[in-house]
Parts: sequence; C-alpha cells; structure tokens
Amino acid sequence: MIGNAEIAAIVPVSQIDRAVEFYGNVLGLNLAIRRDELPENREAEFSAGGGALVVYESVAAGQSRGTVAGFRVDDLASVVSTLRERGVVFEEYDTPDLKTENGIARIGDLLASWCKDPDGNIIAFEQRTKGEPAES
Repeated sequence: MIGNAEIAAIVPVSQIDRAVEFYGNVLGLNLAIRRDELPENREAEFSAGGGALVVYESVAAGQSRGTVAGFRVDDLASVVSTLRERGVVFEEYDTPDLKTENGIARIGDLLASWCKDPDGNIIAFEQRTKGEPAES
C-alpha cells in the first residue's frame, strides 16, 4: 500500500530562517518550497534523493533524544570532510556498544556519523560498506 510512496523526514525547528540556512546552505539540500502563509507554523521543504526533508517551526524543536533524519551516502568520509569544512561538528561516541573514530562509527555493514542541527536535532549519515574496513 505505501511501499512505493515517497518518504519525508519531518523535523521541528525553532527558527525557519536558521533551518533554511543549515539544511540548504550548509548541508547542501535543494530548497523545493517555502511556506510562510501561517506565521505560527512556517515550514520549508527540501528535496533529497527520492524523498524530502521538511522543517517546520515548533516548540518541540530539539527535544528528541534520537535521530530525526538520516541520509544514505556513497562516500561517508568525503561527506564528513566536506561538511566539516562548512563548520559542521560531528558527534564523537565512546561507549561499549558504539565508538567513533574521526566522527565515523562502524555498525555491522554500515559506516555512520551524526551531527546536530542548530536546534540540537540529531541528523545521521550512513554508508553501506559490504564488509569493507572502516576508514579513519
């Protein structure tokens, strides 16, 4: 029924202009449409691969303790490097279950990195590796 539907990540933010700057100019997503008709619920929609990422103003911005959106990429090390040049800070973890090296963790057949948007929402970046060793 919905297996072929386009999927959208929907992310609460505190300031739409700041979110458009981060997701559009820093992460490099294409702004598809901006909706400012409702001053209390402004939003912006970005195209991302076959889906979309929608940000909307909400008092719930940054309150999730988990990942709110993720991107599957072909070359995670390159994405991390490029985004760092644009000022993005990647999370570093060192727990018994999860350890990052230079912002990148191996989880089974995935390499993964996480950063936070200006509101503290956690954004993930993943690369399928097919068993290759992780780059550091």
